[in-house]
Amino acid sequence: MTPTLFTPDRPALVGRLRAAGCVFAEDEAELLIAAAAGSAEALADLVDRRVAGLPLEHLLGWAEFCGLRVAVDPGVFVPRGRTALLVAAAEAVAGPSPAVLDLCCGSGAAALVLHGRLAPRWLAAADLDAAAVACARRNLDPLGVPVYEGDLFAPLPTRWRGRLDLVVANAPYVPSGAVAMLPPEARLYEAPVALDGGVDGLAVLRRVAVGAAEWLAPGGHLAVEVSAAQAGALCAVLADAGLTPTVVRDDELEATAVTARRPG
Repeated sequence: MTPTLFTPDRPALVGRLRAAGCVFAEDEAELLIAAAAGSAEALADLVDRRVAGLPLEHLLGWAEFCGLRVAVDPGVFVPRGRTALLVAAAEAVAGPSPAVLDLCCGSGAAALVLHGRLAPRWLAAADLDAAAVACARRNLDPLGVPVYEGDLFAPLPTRWRGRLDLVVANAPYVPSGAVAMLPPEARLYEAPVALDGGVDGLAVLRRVAVGAAEWLAPGGHLAVEVSAAQAGALCAVLADAGLTPTVVRDDELEATAVTARRPG
């Protein structure tokens, strides 16, 4: 049966979204109306679920990231606007025709952007979470970019050990004790493995640093995202792993990235 077309009550919809705490209620209303494709029943369902706290991106099935539309499945980490700094920092140190790995890739958003910006000679992504891997493959298979499932560098082809020019890792860095204070959209609807970084938030990044020192080519770079408060401790971790770190900050995005070079 064909859904009945209707004219939505935009002011009422915006008011309901705003009352539920949606800061950009007007924009969200338009996106939900478009997703409903003229169906009153579909729109009512979408709005009910949004008001109940489901992430907008999971309802739409996509997120906008660095000007691209990235498919995002339920339960998968939603790419944040601040991670544009990580991508820009990685791009700045990449060099020509690099071999690139998007580690802890989630939806594969960083790899998707870097594919267009860097023209890499080899590009791959990897994640531990099966749902994230399936989502990343939806985004990256059309580009011929392989996505590996496993723990950090473990699933990668061994021929790339010591040959990668760039490793980008948006690894979890929220301290375990702070996960409960995250917004419900993240805390309840994204995989804990994508958020929880251990006692001080750096547990996974310590392992990334050690692995990067082994998998990077001499002169290659690691680029990671972290909080401003953690940057100093992370730089010490990277230096201990034999890498030379640099902190990159964007106050407008409220974002901090760290790049680290393997000496050549």
